[in-house]
Amino acid sequence: MRTWSDLVGFLREEFRHLTTIHPSDRLWQMPFAASLASGLPLLVGAYFGRLDYGLVSSLGGLVFLYLPPTPLYHRMVSLMASAFALTACYALGVMSHLVPVLMMPVLIFIAILTTMLCRFYRVGVPGSLFFIMAASIGAYSPVDLMQVPLMVGLMSMGTLLATLIAFFYSVYTLRLRPPQPVQPLPEPTFDFVVFDSVVIGACVGVSLALAQVLQMEKAYWVPVSCLAVVQGASLRAVWSRQLHRILGTGIGLAVAWGILSLPLDMWSISVTMILLTFIIETVVVRHYAFAVVFITPLTILLADAAILGHGSPTALIQARFIDTCLGSFVGLLGGICLHSPGFRTVAGGGMRRLVPSRFKPSR
Repeated sequence: MRTWSDLVGFLREEFRHLTTIHPSDRLWQMPFAASLASGLPLLVGAYFGRLDYGLVSSLGGLVFLYLPPTPLYHRMVSLMASAFALTACYALGVMSHLVPVLMMPVLIFIAILTTMLCRFYRVGVPGSLFFIMAASIGAYSPVDLMQVPLMVGLMSMGTLLATLIAFFYSVYTLRLRPPQPVQPLPEPTFDFVVFDSVVIGACVGVSLALAQVLQMEKAYWVPVSCLAVVQGASLRAVWSRQLHRILGTGIGLAVAWGILSLPLDMWSISVTMILLTFIIETVVVRHYAFAVVFITPLTILLADAAILGHGSPTALIQARFIDTCLGSFVGLLGGICLHSPGFRTVAGGGMRRLVPSRFKPSR
């Protein structure tokens, strides 16, 4: 009976975690500004009949979400650094598409480096997630060599627009709410900055390798799902994030199927994505699984809206669900390794021996 009672207790605890709604003091202007940052390029692209160009710039608009709640001088410098990093990751991803054998090493390198930088500089949520997303979408974008400068330029224009919107948003909202002070950076540790980043990068590479072995088409969502799960702060957080992501994605795919079944044109796609962004940024701080319900159709549109109508939406929905399950499973395994003292002792000790002593932190 103890086993049965333990199971009931476990299920009750999981249900509590799944249904907990967190409080939020986020101003409504933040989701509105985020919607403008990623939505205006879509409207411009629809006006000129080039939604594919608007989608690339819209991806750059996601950099708005890296705006910290600090004084104006600090938040703008931080955002411009994030804009450069997002553009660089997308550029490397697009170039790796031209040499497929480099796709996995490039994504591993980006995952390790961006995670290290986000941890060293204490970059908050979404952390390295959007950098990997930009690189993954770029890696699966069907472009030729001569289109690379154009695509990278469109991404840069999207980040520039987001930075301008962030400036005016900050000037306005800092009158409503005082900024948080800039906290001094704590001394970095080898385990937190280096070891964790290498393991996370390896998990991203393993997830992509499995997707390639299984011959998944446009499996950009596999490494993104893996990263979203594996970077949980604890094993409890990793498990909850994996469960929330799979359940939210399952419901979100049904929403996406309904949206894709409609007779969409460029304008309706643009408006739909703007509304989805507003909803996501309103609810994501309150309930992650509920936000994933809307994140799923948004990411499908962000990556595949330019080719809608050329295939069955059912096949696309099935592919994205398999991508999410595979990435989340690898992320869960990676999270178990990250939070296992035995694994950290064995793998971390070997990794430390590879680092020259002059590069090792004091503790």
